[in-house]
Amino acid sequence: MSDNSSGKEITVPPIADELGRVFADEGFELHLVGGPVRDAVLRRTVSDLDFTTDARPDATEAILRRSCSTVWTTGADFGTIGGMFRGEQVEVTTFRADAYDRVSRNPIVRYGDSLVDDLERRDFTVNAMAVSVPGHVFADPFGGIEDIARRTIRTPASPESSFADDPLRMLRAARFSAQLGFGIEPDTLDAMRRMAPELGRITAERIRDEFVKLMLAPDPVVGLRVLVDTGLAAEFLPELPALRMEIDEHAQHKDVYEHSLQVLRNAIALETDGPDLLLRLAALLHDIGKPETKEVVAGGGVSFHHHDVAGARLARRRMRELRFPKAEVQAVSQLIALHLRFYGYGDAGWTDSAVRRYVTDAGPELERLHVLVRSDCTTRNRRKAERLRRDYDAFEERIARIRAAEDLRAVRPDLDGNAIMELLGLAPGPEVGRAWAHLKELRLERGPMPREEAEAALLAWAAAEGIAPRPDVD
Repeated sequence: MSDNSSGKEITVPPIADELGRVFADEGFELHLVGGPVRDAVLRRTVSDLDFTTDARPDATEAILRRSCSTVWTTGADFGTIGGMFRGEQVEVTTFRADAYDRVSRNPIVRYGDSLVDDLERRDFTVNAMAVSVPGHVFADPFGGIEDIARRTIRTPASPESSFADDPLRMLRAARFSAQLGFGIEPDTLDAMRRMAPELGRITAERIRDEFVKLMLAPDPVVGLRVLVDTGLAAEFLPELPALRMEIDEHAQHKDVYEHSLQVLRNAIALETDGPDLLLRLAALLHDIGKPETKEVVAGGGVSFHHHDVAGARLARRRMRELRFPKAEVQAVSQLIALHLRFYGYGDAGWTDSAVRRYVTDAGPELERLHVLVRSDCTTRNRRKAERLRRDYDAFEERIARIRAAEDLRAVRPDLDGNAIMELLGLAPGPEVGRAWAHLKELRLERGPMPREEAEAALLAWAAAEGIAPRPDVD
C-alpha cells in the first residue's frame, strides 16, 4: 500500500473531517473514497461525498440518525446509508468484499474488514484511493496516483475479472475517458473488445444512465470513439457504428460517422447554458437514417432520400429500448425529423405560411433546432458555409419579425371549440375536431384572421363537407 501519513497533498473538505470525528467517537474508521479523492488529486471540485467504514450498516444508520437531519436507506441492501450532514449529502458504505456469480447483474454482498479488499473491488485504480478522516492517511494500494499522472484508466484487479464481475464497467471506462480526458490502458482496452458481448447481462436502464453520463461529459466524442472501436456501441446503439459506411471510389460521399461526431462537437460549442442532453443526442443521431436510405444514383453520386424520416424512426425505437422518458424520445426524434427542412430556404423563397409551419412543428424544440441546423454545416467550402450561415441568420430574423406580429409559439385557430359548436350548431364530436383542424390550417396559411372572416371560412368549409347541425342541439 502507498500511504501518506500526513495527507497534506490532498485537500479534504472540512465537513468530511467533522463526519470522521463522529465515527471515531463511536470507535469506527471512516475514509473518504473513490471519486472525491480522485477529484481532489486532480484539483477538481469535490462533490457527492462518498465514504467507506468498518461499521456495519446497522451501526452506520444509528450514527447517521443521531447526526444527520435526514437519513435514507435505499442502498442498505448493498451496505450504503445516506444522509444530510451539516447541509451536505453524504453516503457511507461498509467495507465490501463482494463475490459475483457472473450470471446475474448484482453482486452477492459480503462485508469485509479490510480497506484494501474494499478498494480492490472498485472499478478503476483512479477510483481506488482513500483518505482517512480526520487522520488524513492516504491509501493507494493499486497505483491510482501513478495512473492519474499517466492519465490512464486501468482496473485494480485483472480487467477480465473486473469486467466479468460487472460488465457495465466497460462503459464506465469510456465515460471516464470522456470526462477526464484519460486514455485506456492497452490490456484494459483489449479486454473491453473481447468482452463487449457481456454487456448483454446489463439492464437497459443501467446502460442508459451510463451512456447519458458519457454524453454529458466535456468531450463525449472521446468516449464515443472508444465505444465504437471496442464494439460496445454495437451492443446497445448499433446505429452509431453503422454510420461508418464504406466510401466507394465511384460513389463518393463524406464520412457520415466523422461528420456526425463533428456535428456533435459543433453543437457543444454553441451551448449557452451548460450541457444539453437532448441537443447532443439529436446531433449525434441526426444522420442514423442514412445507411438505410443510401442509394447510388446515375453518374456515380449517392443519395439519402428521406433519411430524416428514417432517422427519426430509428432514434425513437432505440431510445425506447434504452428506456428514455417519453418526452425525451419525442424531442430527439422531432429534431431529427425536422433537421433538413431549412435547406433550400435561401433559394426557395419561403412564404410566411412555411415559416409558421416550421415554427409550429418545432414547437418547444425550436431553439434546439436552430442550433442543430447550424451545427450540421461541416463543409470545408468556406463560401458555401458562409452562405448557409447568412441564410439561417436571415431565417431567424424573419421568424422574429413574424413572432412580433403573431404568437407563433401558441398558434391556435381563430375560433375555439365552443365557438365552432355554437356557429355550426354541433354537439361535441369528431366534426368539431375536423373543423378545428381546418381552421388551424387556415391560421398557418394566412396568419391571424378577423373573427368575421374566420366564421365565413368555417361556414364555407362546413357546407362543402356536408356537415349539418345535429337535431338534438338547442
